[in-house]
Amino acid sequence: MVDRVPVRDSPEEAPRRQRDNARVTRPEHPLPVRAWVTQRQTGAFEADGLAVAWTDRQVEVRYSDPHGREGFVWLWASAVTRRPAE
Repeated sequence: MVDRVPVRDSPEEAPRRQRDNARVTRPEHPLPVRAWVTQRQTGAFEADGLAVAWTDRQVEVRYSDPHGREGFVWLWASAVTRRPAE
């Protein structure tokens, strides 16, 4: 079982109101990405993850933080780059 990122160290998300009325794409198979994530206590880091949903401006990423905990976060698309499938 993978530990989840605790609420006290939750990541900073892109504003929800920017995606409230946007069309959200949820792929059948998530895409491998590299993303910049900032957590409250851990700070900023670059993480390999999976894009599980996106709009034209934001991407929802499932990632592992430096402590090996799993998290989900909506990020600005500019903070996410696609990486080759493994």
